[in-house]
Amino acid sequence: MNLAFVESPVQLLNVLEWTHARGGPDATTTTVVVLPPVDPMSRGQLRRMAELARDEGVTVRWQEARGDAGAPLKTLRALAGLVRRAEHVVIGDPFSRYVQLLLTMVRARRLTVVDDGTATMEFVAQLARGERLVRWHRRGGAKGPRELVLAPVTAAARRRFTPSATHMVEVFTAMPVEAPPGIVVTPNEFAWTRARFGPPLITKGADLVGTSLVETGVIDPVPYQEAVLALARTHGATRYFAHRRESAEKLHALEAATGLEIVRPDLPLELIARRGPIGHTVLSFPSTVVHTLPLALVGTGVKVAVCDIAPEWLRDSASPRAQGFLSGVTETARDVQRLAPWRVTSTAVGEA
Repeated sequence: MNLAFVESPVQLLNVLEWTHARGGPDATTTTVVVLPPVDPMSRGQLRRMAELARDEGVTVRWQEARGDAGAPLKTLRALAGLVRRAEHVVIGDPFSRYVQLLLTMVRARRLTVVDDGTATMEFVAQLARGERLVRWHRRGGAKGPRELVLAPVTAAARRRFTPSATHMVEVFTAMPVEAPPGIVVTPNEFAWTRARFGPPLITKGADLVGTSLVETGVIDPVPYQEAVLALARTHGATRYFAHRRESAEKLHALEAATGLEIVRPDLPLELIARRGPIGHTVLSFPSTVVHTLPLALVGTGVKVAVCDIAPEWLRDSASPRAQGFLSGVTETARDVQRLAPWRVTSTAVGEA
């Protein structure tokens, strides 16, 4: 039995891509455990993705793992038997403390990490450098009490991500990665998405893809809003596809300042774009979609363009690694048009 743990809609999409790529009778013997976050947008997209997974013959188990102090322990107890019986474990977020705790119970000889967006790039790089697993947008420094308590769990998880004579590790990814010796890298070409949806109707205008870099404390909201306005005006964008973690306040401000139609997708953008309609140009900031959309939309004629992040957009509190990581996301993207960082004055917003 294949057992997968997902905490986001994109992770569940990539589990479906993984099962499709494997093919054969073993592909549908997959049980996906959804550990949903608390924000409504993510939960809504996860429920829609769960419906699609069930349509593909995948068993989906919705496991509430957050919300009260006792939820984590209850979840671990509820899943213990399932985890121990699994022959192949698939995870979507190797940085997740939940996943790392569950890995302490895993007996499976095969472990696969499917894409959780650009975080996969940092995960593989940290494995190769022998570093502890830390999300790229988190600042370094001394560990807090929680990190100290969980340090043995994280260390144990890192050992599980290191292949050995007793277990195999695979990374199933659409990202450009250089895995350390022994890890199998399988390309995610979004074959299931292309087979299941589209080809899309392509409109004359452009669409803009939002990012949660403001919400994660990486960039300042003022230059971000200015850049969105400038990109929309220059490229004739009419719609703004919001990231599931973007705040309502920020989106209302963007709508008022730019006149863009704010769209809150009910599925990951790769599926939304493939279903259509979609603009002939899709504009994005450095993010997962600059790697995945060209694969999902191959052969359609849709152009993907990425706008770099200027250093002055970064908050003082941003991780020192932020600029380098974001530049790397853009530089390694294939089949995209690269746009220079937009440098406009704050008066531009008021002129909208």
